[in-house]
Amino acid sequence: MKKLLIYSGILLAGLQVGCTKGFEELNTNPLQISPGNFEGAYLLPAAQRSYLGTMTGYSGSLLFQAGWVQLLASTSTGGATYYSNMDKYVPSSNINSYTANSWNNSFTGATQAQQLIKLLGDDATKVNVKSAAKIVQVMNLAFISDLYGPIPYSEALRGDEGLNNPKYDNQRDVYLGLLAELETAISGFSASQPAFTNDISTYAGDIAKWKKLGYSLMLRMAMRMTKIDAGLAKQWAEKAAAGGPMASVADNYVLRVDFANGYGNPNSSAIRVSDDFYQVRWSKRFIDFLKASNDPRLTALAEIPPAGIAAASDVSQSGNNAAGIQVGLPNGYDMNEGDKDITNEPNYPGSSGTGGDLSPIGRYSRPRAALTTNLNAPVIVMTFAETSFLLAEAAARGWTITGTAAQHYRNGVSAALQTLATMDASATISAGTADAFAAANPLDVSSLNASLKMINEQYWATTGSYFSFVEAWNNWRRSGYPQLTPVVFPGGFSNGQIPRRQIIPLNEATLNGPSYQAGVADIQGGDNWIGRVWWDAAN
Repeated sequence: MKKLLIYSGILLAGLQVGCTKGFEELNTNPLQISPGNFEGAYLLPAAQRSYLGTMTGYSGSLLFQAGWVQLLASTSTGGATYYSNMDKYVPSSNINSYTANSWNNSFTGATQAQQLIKLLGDDATKVNVKSAAKIVQVMNLAFISDLYGPIPYSEALRGDEGLNNPKYDNQRDVYLGLLAELETAISGFSASQPAFTNDISTYAGDIAKWKKLGYSLMLRMAMRMTKIDAGLAKQWAEKAAAGGPMASVADNYVLRVDFANGYGNPNSSAIRVSDDFYQVRWSKRFIDFLKASNDPRLTALAEIPPAGIAAASDVSQSGNNAAGIQVGLPNGYDMNEGDKDITNEPNYPGSSGTGGDLSPIGRYSRPRAALTTNLNAPVIVMTFAETSFLLAEAAARGWTITGTAAQHYRNGVSAALQTLATMDASATISAGTADAFAAANPLDVSSLNASLKMINEQYWATTGSYFSFVEAWNNWRRSGYPQLTPVVFPGGFSNGQIPRRQIIPLNEATLNGPSYQAGVADIQGGDNWIGRVWWDAAN
C-alpha cells in the first residue's frame, strides 16, 4: 500500500462500493471534489467495507489469530501451507504481505471516513452520517492499534496538509484520543436531522442503533485497559454503560455483502478454495469446550466431512453434524510423516476414505459447509453478546454498572447462541433453547477469578463461533482466558510463545523511517511477534 493511501486525506479508488450513482458524471480531479458535485455519504459504505476487509479472510485473521488463540487448526500441508502462520507460528512464503493487509485496509477505511467528514463540512443536515463515519474511523484505527501498538494517529490522514511522514503516537495517546473522538461522535447524532441510507450494515441508518454501537465500542476499548490502568478502564466503562450500549440481539452490528457486485464474504471466499476447505478444522480446544457443557452451538457449528480427500475438498458437499462424533484437531501437527505427523497424536481418531483417496484428517471436525461457503453471508462485527460479557466483567469488578454480573453473563450466553442464525438459517438456535442453556450454566460468583474465567472463556467461544478471531485473540491477551498452551514446532517465529502482536509492515521502515524508529521504541519487547502493545502489560 503506497504512503499516499495510508496517510493522505484524498479520495480513494476503494470508495467504489457497488453503489455507483453519481460517479458516471464525475470527470474531474478527485482532489477538487466538493459536496456540490459529490454525495459524500457514498464513502461510508467504503469505510465499512474496508473494516470488513481488515477483520476477515486473508487479511490476517484466518491466517494468524484463528490458530494463535486455538479456535481453528490445520495441518497446513499441500496447497494450504500458509496456515502454518496460525497453527504452528511458522512463517509462510507471503507472511510479510499477509501481516500488512490489516494495516493497509484499516488506514484506507480511516481515510475514506475522513474524506466523508471533510467533504460534508459543516452541513447540519449531514451530522448523522458524519457521526457514523467517525465511529467507523475509530473502529478502523483502534483495530490496527490493537494489532500493532503505536501507529500514526495525530498526524495521520493529513497528507493534503503536507504531512506525509506522520509521527507514530504511543498507544495510550491513541486510545485516549480515539475515546474522546468516539464520545464526540455519539453526542453528534441528532434525531431532528435527516437519517442516512447509504449504510451497508443491518442498521440501515438507524441512529439509535448507531449510538448503541458507539457505546459498545467505548466499552470494549475501556475493558482493554483493565490490566494497564484499571482506573481509566473503570471511568470509560462506566461512561459507556450509562450511555446505553447494545441491549438485544437486534442491536448486533452486522455488515451485509454483495457478491454479485464484487463484494462477497471474505471468509467464504478464502475457505471455498478447495485446499483451504479441506485443511481448515475446528481446534480440539474449541470442540472440547463446547462438548463439556453439551453446548447447542456444537451441532450448529461443526461437522465431520464426508470420507476421503476428494469429497472433503468439494465445497458442495456437507458433512455430519451429530454431536457425538465431533472431534477437534489439535494444534501443532502436520502430515509430513515425522514426529509431528497427526497420525502420531495420542488420541488420533483415524483416517477416512481408502487408497489414494485416504484422508488422514478425515475424522476431525470442520466448520459446517453451510457457514463457510455462502459468499453472500453477512459478516458479524460486534454483538450484544460481547457487550453483555464485558458488562458482566465490569459488574464483577464492582464497578457502577446496572445489573449483576450473573444477569449480564446469562444475557451474553443466550445472545451468543441466538446470534449464530445470522450466519445461516441452518445454525438457528431458538431463544427458548438459548435461554434454557444459559439458565442451566450460570456464572460462578464464588470469587472474582472464578467469574473472570467463565466470562472470558465464553467471550472467546462466542467471538470464535462467528469468526471474529482477532477480537477473541485481543481479549485473550487482555484477560489471560482461556489458559492456552503454546504450540512448539520447529522453525517458529515467536520463540515457542503464542504471538502477542503483528509486526508493522516492513516498508514502514523505508517510507517513514524516522517516525517508525521512534514509534517502535514504545513497544514492550520491540517490533516482533512477542512484543506487547501498551494495554497488554506483562503479569
